[in-house]
Amino acid sequence: MKILALRGDGIGPEIVDVTIKVLKTISQKFNFNLDLIYSDIGFSSLKKNKTTFPNEILKLCSEVDGIILGPVDHNNYPPKSEGGLNPSGELRTKLKLYSNIRPAKAFKGTNCILDKIDLVIVRENTEGFYADRNMFSGNGELEIEEGTGISIRKITKKASENIAKRGFEIAKLMNKNKKVNVHAIHKANVLRLTDGIFLNACRNISKKYPEINYHEMLVDAATAHMVRNPEQFDVLITTNMFGDILSDLASELSGSLGLSGSLNVGDTIPMAQAQHGAATDIMNKGIANPISLIFSTAMLLDWLGKQKGQEIYIKANQLIFKVVENILEENKFLTPDLGGNSSTVKLTDHIIERIENHE
Repeated sequence: MKILALRGDGIGPEIVDVTIKVLKTISQKFNFNLDLIYSDIGFSSLKKNKTTFPNEILKLCSEVDGIILGPVDHNNYPPKSEGGLNPSGELRTKLKLYSNIRPAKAFKGTNCILDKIDLVIVRENTEGFYADRNMFSGNGELEIEEGTGISIRKITKKASENIAKRGFEIAKLMNKNKKVNVHAIHKANVLRLTDGIFLNACRNISKKYPEINYHEMLVDAATAHMVRNPEQFDVLITTNMFGDILSDLASELSGSLGLSGSLNVGDTIPMAQAQHGAATDIMNKGIANPISLIFSTAMLLDWLGKQKGQEIYIKANQLIFKVVENILEENKFLTPDLGGNSSTVKLTDHIIERIENHE
């Protein structure tokens, strides 16, 4: 297995490095080959290469099985004309990673707000209101006169069908003691044309999965229902910005952004990426929580296992989740954001020790 590691900004290098330690340990445990390639992105690359996203990154991506992307501080990058490209957006669009898969599950022993939440948000990743990725050329935001701006939202039938199919396929694989629910989340009462295209795609795809309950819900209603009755949700399929917002809400309700994995994937290369940002306020303090990126990397293993028919990758994913879940339930060795006093390295070392000693 060949993995490209991109360390990113802020706490990115710290959590990528310890995640790689976990990945190396699990590869030894299950006896599969691991070949790691490292490349600079973000501010470190800007300093060396005058760009936050060098061209050779895309060439490297064609040579690997998966990517681990550390958080990036793109809000503070210079303009594109000065080399300030958003690596996350570039990778998602250039590699056609059209789905962002974000589970939210409450773990025992954590300060979760809702202990019954257990859902997956499947978010379209390449268009919508994201101005840096919805135009063939140029940007999707325009200043038509001083103090007046327009933001363009692009929704296509093809992308909507792709994300709907991905959501239903995820729902089909769920092991639940009930008929699985899929909700298409929209704002078609206002965005009639664009969300109309999205909903039509979801409805058409839903007909191919009669074994799954299909529902539609307005995005504002979904936020209320997620707080009031999260048990009704299994899979939520939605457009880019709605999915970004809802997944943060779901993760915080289930305990923390720091406990939620995230996988970006199209039809080929998966990319693991923590749900949270670069957290520059705690960088180099040794207290960053690595669990989100570790879970994301476990999701990457699971995806590769299913795509390549490699059971050992699936079992590796299951062991990582089991070990971390047990540590959370014991409420020991946790970083300060989770109410503990452990360091990034100490928590990771404990995860590694549990993996090594597991029978």
